[in-house]
Amino acid sequence: MGATLQQIATYLDNRGWTYRLEEEAARIITGVQADNLKDFLIIVQLDEDGEFFKLFAPQVISQIEDNPYKAAILETMLCISWETKMLQWEYDPTDGEIRAIIEFPLEDSILTERQFNRCLAGLVQIVDDVAMPRLTAVMETGKDPGDTDVGERLLLTLQEEAPGLLSILEKAMNARKYRGLAPDSD
Repeated sequence: MGATLQQIATYLDNRGWTYRLEEEAARIITGVQADNLKDFLIIVQLDEDGEFFKLFAPQVISQIEDNPYKAAILETMLCISWETKMLQWEYDPTDGEIRAIIEFPLEDSILTERQFNRCLAGLVQIVDDVAMPRLTAVMETGKDPGDTDVGERLLLTLQEEAPGLLSILEKAMNARKYRGLAPDSD
């Protein structure tokens, strides 16, 4: 079953996006205006007769082989992958290209419009809003400024996964803060 390029083209049409359909290469090329990435090219590719879906941004960063902070750049990419859903990073050591990609097998399932839109929005948001500011800083300084929202996301996850746990943690932190302090003397 899988997906077809025509199906994905319809999804892009519904969003009002322009694109180029390349049937011989089993892909669609499109792009988006971004705040932190100059040329945000996006490729939708179907492999294995439409049973394997790929959505990626090629050349998010290129030619890092001579960057003195190459190891820190690659480490930051792995951290971003750890902190986010779906998005992976690929690095081609032959030319230094770094791409952001979301890929998964469809096998005997269809790719719904809702799934496609989530992948597309996720790719754009994570690359432009989260990854590029961090990676740009790392390329310039060698230091990862980290994800400033990671603490808040952790708290939200705790709240969703273990309702009531945040209240218990807050009480424990307050108790620890005041432990050992002498009572006020009058």
